[in-house]
Amino acid sequence: MIVVIKKNQEKTQVDNLINWIKGLGLGVHISEGENSTIVGLVGDTSKVDIDLVRTLDIVENVTRVQEPYKNVNRKFHPQDSVIDVGGHKFGGGHFQIIAGPCSIESEKQIIDVADAVKRAGATLLRGGAFKPRTSPYSFQGMGVDGLKLLKKAKAETGMPIVTEIMSEEHIDDFEGVDVMQVGARNMQNFDLLKKLGKLKTPILLKRGIAATVEEWLMSAEYIMSEGNPNVILCERGIRTYETYTRNTLDLSAIPVLRERTHLPVIVDPSHALGISRFVKPMSLAAVGAGADGLIIEVHNDPPHALCDGAQSLRPDQFADVVGCVSKMLPVVDKELD
Repeated sequence: MIVVIKKNQEKTQVDNLINWIKGLGLGVHISEGENSTIVGLVGDTSKVDIDLVRTLDIVENVTRVQEPYKNVNRKFHPQDSVIDVGGHKFGGGHFQIIAGPCSIESEKQIIDVADAVKRAGATLLRGGAFKPRTSPYSFQGMGVDGLKLLKKAKAETGMPIVTEIMSEEHIDDFEGVDVMQVGARNMQNFDLLKKLGKLKTPILLKRGIAATVEEWLMSAEYIMSEGNPNVILCERGIRTYETYTRNTLDLSAIPVLRERTHLPVIVDPSHALGISRFVKPMSLAAVGAGADGLIIEVHNDPPHALCDGAQSLRPDQFADVVGCVSKMLPVVDKELD
């Protein structure tokens, strides 16, 4: 349920209404707009007398929300959410490019790549310390040692860092990580999502390999319902009957999400296609579709990468992508930091 408060109402009256709503055992999500204040009611609203609320002098309108997700719903929060990561903002016309290797392999590798992507225009550094792999015999990442190297690259370059968390057991090890990524395989790991919801660290939530938009948004709702509003959605391709590419990049999800949620949405063309030569055209397509950012895999020696070398760009290729993206951003009224 959404209660729209008229403009310039006395704070005491608004507070009394909010306290009454909370007294019914409901959660409250407040969004301040230029012309009104929107109060979103979260929980079992069947106990609320909608006609009674409509009669209050401070209330402009009351409507019920049919979608099962509430906190992520644009109806609750009409303005785009802007999530600040170390001074770099996602959403609200801002555009960010996250880049780095799929997997951290050594101190020299991660620092060399970090320097290269920063010079090319990346605003955040990605690097995998814990790697979920389909085969148990594939490289699984360096774990906690990899996290230490990623933090060292952050200290060397000043770039905020993004890396995937696979288990709630590792949350303490992620202190100092600027954005925690939840991968496609963990999109519906609800225990992990609830734990991350207790934090204030921004969460990059990737779409599951066969998840609908509503299932994806419900996973974001798990995080936000626990109190963490800092969620960034990431479209990374879904599984279809097509086998030529690794996955099928669903760019139609971006305008759909624009209607349904206020959360920023970025795109991962590297994992979606799995082929490096397709990263540039799909990056540009993502910008045109309205994405708020990109996350791109870059490796200084892709043929010898321990993980996903086929989809990784060399630093010079990445610089070319950034240059083309930068030229396109003004067309969609966005700006790269």
